[in-house]
Amino acid sequence: MESSFKLFGINENIEELSKKVEKKYSDTFDKISQVALYNQAKVLNAFRDAKLSQVHFAKSTGYGYDDVGREAIEKIYANVFRAEDSLVRIQFVNGTHTIATALESMLLPGDRMLAITGRPYDTLCEVIGITPNSLSLKSYGVLYDEIALKDDGSFDFPKIEEYLKNNKVKLVHIQRSRGYALRKALYISDIEEAIKVVKSIDKDIIVMVDNCYGAFVEEREPTEVGADLVAGSLIKNIGGGLCETGGYIAGRKDLIELCSQKLTCPGIGKECGATLGQNRYIIQGLFNAPSVVKNALHTGVLAAGMMQELGYEVYPKADEKRGDIVQAIKINDKEKLIKFIQGIQYSSPVDSHVTPYPWNMPGYTDQVIMAAGTFIEGASIELSADSPMREPYVAYMQGGLTYESAKLAVCLSIQNMLGEN
Repeated sequence: MESSFKLFGINENIEELSKKVEKKYSDTFDKISQVALYNQAKVLNAFRDAKLSQVHFAKSTGYGYDDVGREAIEKIYANVFRAEDSLVRIQFVNGTHTIATALESMLLPGDRMLAITGRPYDTLCEVIGITPNSLSLKSYGVLYDEIALKDDGSFDFPKIEEYLKNNKVKLVHIQRSRGYALRKALYISDIEEAIKVVKSIDKDIIVMVDNCYGAFVEEREPTEVGADLVAGSLIKNIGGGLCETGGYIAGRKDLIELCSQKLTCPGIGKECGATLGQNRYIIQGLFNAPSVVKNALHTGVLAAGMMQELGYEVYPKADEKRGDIVQAIKINDKEKLIKFIQGIQYSSPVDSHVTPYPWNMPGYTDQVIMAAGTFIEGASIELSADSPMREPYVAYMQGGLTYESAKLAVCLSIQNMLGEN
């Protein structure tokens, strides 16, 4: 019988390279699996505490009053994040909308926001007003500044301390993931240290963490180390590949109430919001999430290890600790970058016959190429890869519902990039 690699059109050289990497980094794979086991226990405990049952899967329509499933979900999320409350809604259209809702809930005209991880992810720039927009935070009087991370990817604490002592800041923003940057993703210990510094200067500053791509990567979440709010998308890590849309915010109860009133309107808050039959997907997705995140991280280790063996720079390296599910690969060649990302698309379960090319994607200043042959449109916990078309031509790969499918995709993409088909 032919091998699985040959069946999928992968040559022996690439097959042997993948096996070499798996053996070389077996300890790294094992450490990731242990984190997944811990987070699975955390999720199961939250289900038990909420007395989860079939009744919580029921559908609500219209106003969505008294949706016991929605209430159970928000209790479970608060438990998982060790937070006072949460807002978990399908009415959030994506992660950017979720984060924007939280920012708009906290910041009024004259308030100041400080990003201490430098320039936020591209799509948030228009929300803030870095990229001009007549409805941005800046447009209605919110002040904004940012302090870049140091060259080694760590917080620039002297600059942060000086700024906070000389300016009244309402909200500090921390982006956990690397975004389209070659910095390291932040570890929970990094975030914990930053929060301590901020709160030591002004305990009333709201610290909000963009948790996209970071949930369940470590054993603790930002709210467990002092963050007032975390926000993210349900079609990333925590949705486990089953959530069809939505986002979550977890944190202080009073702040969650403000977020709910911004999502709906003052006087309504959390009371409305039909779930339209999505409760089971949200709950079962959360159940799957620790294992799915493990698969995504294993995929990142494999891709990093193989590309390192081929002489490419990768962020993080195969055996480095990870703070998110994103694997960045510096390819330094536009055509090879396109070939690599096209290989991910050709290996996808959906739209494998489609060839992606760079295009003008809404919310981005550069053309973007994106491979995302996913069951849920745009679900980056499923295997996807994308890149803005700018030097040094870096592929940003994330996700992988199953390690087996992602492994085949990584191998085929590398083969496609090398022109060894």
